Amino acid sequence: MFRSRAKEEKAPTGKVTADLSKHPRSPEAPKGRPTPKRSEAQTQRRRASSAPTDRKDAAKRQREARRTDMARQREALASGDERYLPARDKGPVRRFVRDFVDSRFCIAEFFLPLAVVILVMSMVRIGSLQNIALLLWLGVIVLIVVDSIGLTMRLKKQLNERFPDEPKRGAVAYGLMRTLQMRRLRLPKPQVKRGERP
Repeated sequence: MFRSRAKEEKAPTGKVTADLSKHPRSPEAPKGRPTPKRSEAQTQRRRASSAPTDRKDAAKRQREARRTDMARQREALASGDERYLPARDKGPVRRFVRDFVDSRFCIAEFFLPLAVVILVMSMVRIGSLQNIALLLWLGVIVLIVVDSIGLTMRLKKQLNERFPDEPKRGAVAYGLMRTLQMRRLRLPKPQVKRGERP
Protein backbone atom coordinates (compact mmCIF):
# COMPACT_ATOMS: atom_id res chain seq x y z
CA MET A 1 0.00 0.00 0.00
CA PHE A 2 2.77 2.48 0.91
CA ARG A 3 4.85 1.35 -2.03
CA SER A 4 2.19 2.07 -4.66
CA ARG A 5 1.66 5.57 -3.29
CA ALA A 6 5.40 6.26 -3.33
CA LYS A 7 5.59 5.10 -6.96
CA GLU A 8 2.67 7.38 -7.94
CA GLU A 9 4.39 10.36 -6.31
CA LYS A 10 7.69 9.65 -8.07
CA ALA A 11 6.12 9.21 -11.52
CA PRO A 12 5.19 12.86 -12.21
CA THR A 13 8.57 14.18 -11.05
CA GLY A 14 10.26 11.82 -13.47
CA LYS A 15 8.21 13.35 -16.32
CA VAL A 16 9.10 16.88 -15.30
CA THR A 17 12.81 16.09 -15.17
CA ALA A 18 12.53 14.45 -18.58
CA ASP A 19 10.93 17.63 -19.97
CA LEU A 20 13.60 19.82 -18.40
CA SER A 21 16.40 17.60 -19.58
CA LYS A 22 15.53 18.30 -23.24
CA HIS A 23 18.45 20.07 -24.82
CA PRO A 24 18.21 23.90 -24.72
CA ARG A 25 17.98 25.96 -27.90
CA SER A 26 21.28 26.34 -29.68
CA PRO A 27 22.40 29.93 -30.29
CA GLU A 28 22.82 29.09 -33.97
CA ALA A 29 19.29 27.63 -34.29
CA PRO A 30 16.72 29.64 -36.28
CA LYS A 31 14.63 32.08 -34.18
CA GLY A 32 11.32 31.27 -35.85
CA ARG A 33 10.92 34.62 -37.70
CA PRO A 34 12.78 36.35 -40.54
CA THR A 35 15.27 39.08 -39.74
CA PRO A 36 13.67 42.46 -40.55
CA LYS A 37 15.14 44.59 -43.34
CA ARG A 38 17.16 47.63 -42.31
CA SER A 39 14.47 50.05 -43.55
CA GLU A 40 11.78 48.23 -41.52
CA ALA A 41 13.93 48.25 -38.40
CA GLN A 42 14.59 51.98 -38.81
CA THR A 43 10.90 52.82 -39.20
CA GLN A 44 10.12 50.77 -36.07
CA ARG A 45 12.80 52.68 -34.16
CA ARG A 46 11.44 56.02 -35.40
CA ARG A 47 7.92 55.06 -34.31
CA ALA A 48 9.19 54.11 -30.88
CA SER A 49 11.05 57.42 -30.55
CA SER A 50 8.07 59.49 -31.79
CA ALA A 51 5.75 57.88 -29.24
CA PRO A 52 4.63 60.41 -26.61
CA THR A 53 6.72 60.31 -23.46
CA ASP A 54 4.29 62.00 -21.06
CA ARG A 55 0.53 61.99 -20.49
CA LYS A 56 -0.05 65.59 -21.60
CA ASP A 57 1.57 64.93 -24.96
CA ALA A 58 -0.44 61.73 -25.43
CA ALA A 59 -3.72 63.50 -24.54
CA LYS A 60 -2.90 66.34 -26.96
CA ARG A 61 -2.24 63.89 -29.82
CA GLN A 62 -5.44 62.02 -29.01
CA ARG A 63 -7.46 65.27 -29.11
CA GLU A 64 -5.93 66.22 -32.46
CA ALA A 65 -6.70 62.78 -33.91
CA ARG A 66 -10.30 63.01 -32.65
CA ARG A 67 -10.66 66.50 -34.13
CA THR A 68 -9.38 65.26 -37.51
CA ASP A 69 -11.78 62.30 -37.44
CA MET A 70 -14.73 64.57 -36.60
CA ALA A 71 -13.82 66.96 -39.44
CA ARG A 72 -13.64 64.03 -41.87
CA GLN A 73 -17.00 62.78 -40.60
CA ARG A 74 -18.62 66.20 -41.10
CA GLU A 75 -17.31 66.37 -44.66
CA ALA A 76 -18.56 62.83 -45.33
CA LEU A 77 -22.02 63.69 -43.96
CA ALA A 78 -22.16 66.67 -46.31
CA SER A 79 -20.83 64.84 -49.39
CA GLY A 80 -22.08 61.28 -48.73
CA ASP A 81 -18.57 59.77 -48.83
CA GLU A 82 -19.06 56.20 -47.51
CA ARG A 83 -15.49 55.82 -46.20
CA TYR A 84 -15.75 58.32 -43.35
CA LEU A 85 -19.45 58.11 -42.46
CA PRO A 86 -20.39 57.15 -38.89
CA ALA A 87 -21.15 53.44 -38.32
CA ARG A 88 -24.93 54.02 -38.19
CA ASP A 89 -24.91 55.50 -41.73
CA LYS A 90 -22.52 53.06 -43.42
CA GLY A 91 -23.36 50.29 -45.85
CA PRO A 92 -25.46 49.75 -48.97
CA VAL A 93 -28.65 49.03 -46.98
CA ARG A 94 -28.53 52.34 -45.11
CA ARG A 95 -27.67 54.20 -48.32
CA PHE A 96 -30.69 52.67 -50.07
CA VAL A 97 -32.95 53.59 -47.12
CA ARG A 98 -31.72 57.20 -47.27
CA ASP A 99 -32.31 57.39 -51.02
CA PHE A 100 -35.73 55.73 -50.66
CA VAL A 101 -36.85 58.29 -48.05
CA ASP A 102 -35.28 61.28 -49.82
CA SER A 103 -36.98 60.46 -53.14
CA ARG A 104 -40.43 60.74 -51.52
CA PHE A 105 -42.61 63.48 -50.11
CA CYS A 106 -43.26 62.66 -46.41
CA ILE A 107 -45.74 64.44 -44.14
CA ALA A 108 -43.55 63.75 -41.09
CA GLU A 109 -40.84 66.14 -42.34
CA PHE A 110 -43.24 69.08 -41.82
CA PHE A 111 -44.06 67.99 -38.27
CA LEU A 112 -41.81 70.57 -36.53
CA PRO A 113 -43.02 73.66 -38.48
CA LEU A 114 -46.65 72.53 -38.15
CA ALA A 115 -46.16 71.90 -34.43
CA VAL A 116 -44.88 75.49 -33.98
CA VAL A 117 -47.88 76.93 -35.90
CA ILE A 118 -50.35 74.80 -33.92
CA LEU A 119 -48.69 75.78 -30.64
CA VAL A 120 -48.97 79.50 -31.47
CA MET A 121 -52.63 79.04 -32.47
CA SER A 122 -53.41 77.21 -29.22
CA MET A 123 -51.85 80.04 -27.16
CA VAL A 124 -54.20 82.66 -28.63
CA ARG A 125 -57.10 83.32 -26.22
CA ILE A 126 -59.83 82.76 -28.83
CA GLY A 127 -61.89 79.61 -28.26
CA SER A 128 -62.58 78.86 -31.94
CA LEU A 129 -58.86 79.15 -32.82
CA GLN A 130 -57.92 76.80 -29.98
CA ASN A 131 -60.47 74.25 -31.22
CA ILE A 132 -59.07 74.51 -34.77
CA ALA A 133 -55.53 74.05 -33.38
CA LEU A 134 -56.60 70.91 -31.51
CA LEU A 135 -58.26 69.45 -34.63
CA LEU A 136 -55.19 70.32 -36.71
CA TRP A 137 -52.96 68.63 -34.12
CA LEU A 138 -55.02 65.41 -34.25
CA GLY A 139 -55.18 65.52 -38.07
CA VAL A 140 -51.40 65.94 -38.42
CA ILE A 141 -50.69 63.04 -36.03
CA VAL A 142 -53.13 60.73 -37.87
CA LEU A 143 -51.65 61.68 -41.27
CA ILE A 144 -48.08 61.07 -40.03
CA VAL A 145 -49.02 57.65 -38.58
CA VAL A 146 -50.79 56.56 -41.80
CA ASP A 147 -47.91 57.84 -43.98
CA SER A 148 -45.33 56.10 -41.75
CA ILE A 149 -47.20 52.77 -41.91
CA GLY A 150 -47.33 52.98 -45.73
CA LEU A 151 -43.65 53.89 -45.93
CA THR A 152 -42.71 51.03 -43.57
CA MET A 153 -44.54 48.45 -45.69
CA ARG A 154 -43.06 49.69 -48.99
CA LEU A 155 -39.55 50.00 -47.54
CA LYS A 156 -39.61 46.46 -46.03
CA LYS A 157 -40.73 45.03 -49.37
CA GLN A 158 -37.98 46.85 -51.30
CA LEU A 159 -35.30 45.85 -48.78
CA ASN A 160 -36.29 42.17 -48.96
CA GLU A 161 -36.18 42.28 -52.77
CA ARG A 162 -32.89 44.15 -53.13
CA PHE A 163 -30.91 42.88 -50.13
CA PRO A 164 -32.13 39.34 -49.34
CA ASP A 165 -28.84 38.24 -47.72
CA GLU A 166 -27.76 41.52 -46.06
CA PRO A 167 -28.53 42.23 -42.38
CA LYS A 168 -31.40 44.74 -42.29
CA ARG A 169 -31.81 45.19 -38.54
CA GLY A 170 -32.80 48.76 -37.64
CA ALA A 171 -32.98 49.90 -41.28
CA VAL A 172 -36.73 50.70 -41.23
CA ALA A 173 -36.46 52.62 -37.94
CA TYR A 174 -33.50 54.51 -39.47
CA GLY A 175 -35.71 55.49 -42.42
CA LEU A 176 -38.60 56.60 -40.19
CA MET A 177 -36.26 58.77 -38.09
CA ARG A 178 -35.01 60.36 -41.31
CA THR A 179 -38.58 61.27 -42.36
CA LEU A 180 -38.96 63.34 -39.17
CA GLN A 181 -36.10 65.65 -40.26
CA MET A 182 -36.69 68.46 -42.72
CA ARG A 183 -35.12 67.59 -46.07
CA ARG A 184 -32.50 70.37 -46.09
CA LEU A 185 -31.43 69.55 -42.51
CA ARG A 186 -30.91 65.81 -43.11
CA LEU A 187 -27.47 64.32 -42.59
CA PRO A 188 -25.97 62.69 -44.66
CA LYS A 189 -27.25 65.16 -47.25
CA PRO A 190 -29.84 63.81 -49.73
CA GLN A 191 -28.18 62.42 -52.87
CA VAL A 192 -31.38 62.00 -54.92
CA LYS A 193 -34.13 64.43 -56.00
CA ARG A 194 -37.79 63.99 -55.15
CA GLY A 195 -39.47 61.57 -57.54
CA GLU A 196 -36.14 60.06 -58.61
CA ARG A 197 -35.91 56.27 -58.28
CA PRO A 198 -33.30 55.12 -55.70
